[in-house]
Amino acid sequence: MILEAQLKERSNNQCELCSATGTLKVYELPFTPATIKDDAIYVCEKCLAQLEKRDELDENHWQCLTTSMWSEVPAVQVVSWRMLNRLRNASWASEQLDMLYLDDDNLAWAKASGDHENETTVDLHKDAHGARLENGDTVVLTKSLDVKGTTLNAKMGTVVKNIRLVPDNTEQIEGKIEGQMIVILTKYVRKHNA
Repeated sequence: MILEAQLKERSNNQCELCSATGTLKVYELPFTPATIKDDAIYVCEKCLAQLEKRDELDENHWQCLTTSMWSEVPAVQVVSWRMLNRLRNASWASEQLDMLYLDDDNLAWAKASGDHENETTVDLHKDAHGARLENGDTVVLTKSLDVKGTTLNAKMGTVVKNIRLVPDNTEQIEGKIEGQMIVILTKYVRKHNA
């Protein structure tokens, strides 16, 4: 893998996708063949969150790909191809994708992610009203719930502080009620705004 100092120098201390400055991080491309050593790019936090599907795609933000896709760095080209594919329903992204040329090896690397075949939506934990939930949030129950395996009944209106998101299931969170950690369905909570 390429070192962070080399990425800083190569990128001129800017995001290699959108040219933002500030807090930048190393993003190692997933699904990189073992033969490729230059498998990382330097990106801003906004790009990183959307690359890792931790945030919804902001189509306007990704207009930057119309410039970054022409980078001479194969890893930047591959990420540009992958992101353009995730945005392919937008006419501008589809047009750029038609213009982007990758050699056979880099195209195979880009396709390894499966972004060109998958649905482009990002699954996020959301409450009953569509508000995005995050680790550490406080929620309120919108329905009385019987907790399986116990005599505990969590009443509607119960406040659950410091929730944890269940990583592999966007319909579930974990929280403590009466000192007991339980799994709660997101459709039965609303985010508490203090």
